[in-house]
Amino acid sequence: MRNNPPIRGLALILPLAFALGGPATADEVTRIHLEQHNGYFAAQETLADLQAGEYEFVVSNEAGKVAGFQIQNHRTQETLAMFPLQPGVTRSARVTISEDGFRYRCPINPPPWYELDNVSPAGG
Repeated sequence: MRNNPPIRGLALILPLAFALGGPATADEVTRIHLEQHNGYFAAQETLADLQAGEYEFVVSNEAGKVAGFQIQNHRTQETLAMFPLQPGVTRSARVTISEDGFRYRCPINPPPWYELDNVSPAGG
């Protein structure tokens, strides 16, 4: 019987690489999944190297208490979307992100802003 460790190792690494990938794109909209916990957000996708364009933020409340979601333009601080979230509820917001970047937080139990000012031009 022949042992083939490189192939077996590759089979373990590939699913991990896909799991750590960027946001999922469907119907011309890129989806970013966020889970809100007590005092912080956890992103399912990496938020590095985003480009300007349409995004759908899918936010789940895992905090066990009423929470919320607010997303703003990073430069102008214009609110792009804001809504409350009951415990265990998931809601989404479709927004246009510009090269200005964006920031988000919970406006009800406010942790610090999560600020992303490294959004590149669309198609770039």
